[in-house]
Amino acid sequence: MYEVEQLKRNEKAILVGVELPRQPHGEVRENLRELLQLAETAGLEVGGTLLQERQKIHPAYFIGSGKVQELNFLLQKTDSQVVIFDEDLSPAQMRNLGQELDVKIIDRSTLILDIFAKHARTRQAKIQVELAQLQYLLPRLTRQWTHLSRQVGGIGTRGPGETQLETDRRLVRSRIEKLQDALSHIDRQRAIRSKNRRNFFRAALIGYTNVGKSTIMNILSGSNVPVENQLFATLDSTNRRVKLNEEHQVLLSDTVGFIRKLPHHLIASFKSTLDVVQEADLLLHVVDVHQPHFQEQMHTVMEVLEELKAHHKPILIIFNKIDLLSEMGILQSLKTQYPGSVFISALQHIGVESLRKGLVRFVEKEFVTTELRIPVRNQKFIHYLHSVAVVEDLLYQDSNAVLTFRCSRNTHQQILKRHRQLSGNGKNTD
Repeated sequence: MYEVEQLKRNEKAILVGVELPRQPHGEVRENLRELLQLAETAGLEVGGTLLQERQKIHPAYFIGSGKVQELNFLLQKTDSQVVIFDEDLSPAQMRNLGQELDVKIIDRSTLILDIFAKHARTRQAKIQVELAQLQYLLPRLTRQWTHLSRQVGGIGTRGPGETQLETDRRLVRSRIEKLQDALSHIDRQRAIRSKNRRNFFRAALIGYTNVGKSTIMNILSGSNVPVENQLFATLDSTNRRVKLNEEHQVLLSDTVGFIRKLPHHLIASFKSTLDVVQEADLLLHVVDVHQPHFQEQMHTVMEVLEELKAHHKPILIIFNKIDLLSEMGILQSLKTQYPGSVFISALQHIGVESLRKGLVRFVEKEFVTTELRIPVRNQKFIHYLHSVAVVEDLLYQDSNAVLTFRCSRNTHQQILKRHRQLSGNGKNTD
């Protein structure tokens, strides 16, 4: 993993935001509160906040030059070593601020990438994070990447007349290509595994970060996906088979949480992980109803879904953490505004049964009923039907078994495909 500035735990940081005209009232302050959570998740201690109202962003310093001096005083007063800006900085702004303040200067994207790097556990997650870091930091190179020569070969990597910065950029681009190839290989392996899951109705948990998706996954599946009260605790998609009742089961996936101003290159790098969203038959949008600005968070999630081209999929909204609400009138209002939604407290196991029933209703919508006549000798295929579908009736006529069954549309296609193959070759599958 690579960062412009390596963040260390317990370093003290100052948060900086700029409020521009026409921004919704309180938006910048809410973004700074979220930036505070991000900083704490990264292990930093926040020593103070600086907010400036401006007509437009200062091209050289992001904030005004006078505010830079005020920021310098605040750094000395609080003994802080890091400044975090709530927006992305240009390479020139980062360089100018670093020269003026002589401390670590990072922006929102760099901070999110640092958190992702700390939470990456699997090979896929580590590759995705490193790729996002390199793509983000490539235009910000300042002769700090020569260590990559060890990974792409040191001798002969520099041509005649080539500057050190050009060499560094070429090394980074080469590393990006290697990482992209590695992800493509992982994608191909995932596609093969995905084919084996087509018989299942697939549901994906989505939502803002830290809304309780992993807790819901654990309750429904009986698994032990790690649950932590911090942002981006889950980076890798987790798949579990969930039995809803005697007739219905789904393949449930947990996904990385979304957040405001999530870097676009990060979404692109995590395409492999987020593919489960595009492949799902149903999206379970988990909302922390206790959050004061939960509706803005819902809007952010929908924006990311649009970017993934998955906003057209069926969505079941799950309002979580209802036990923390002090004003219960909010629930009645939401039930009117979002009919068909589910209201639960995953931590307190409140409303879990209604969630299961809500899932069953969606699964049933996708079910089709079919009748097939199968030679009795094909017991293996008959057993297969019982394992993937709900058999409602079974009659024996002469040497045939006539089965009436219900199943999802995906499973229905697989069954008919296997049935055509049997009918075509006339082979006994026993």
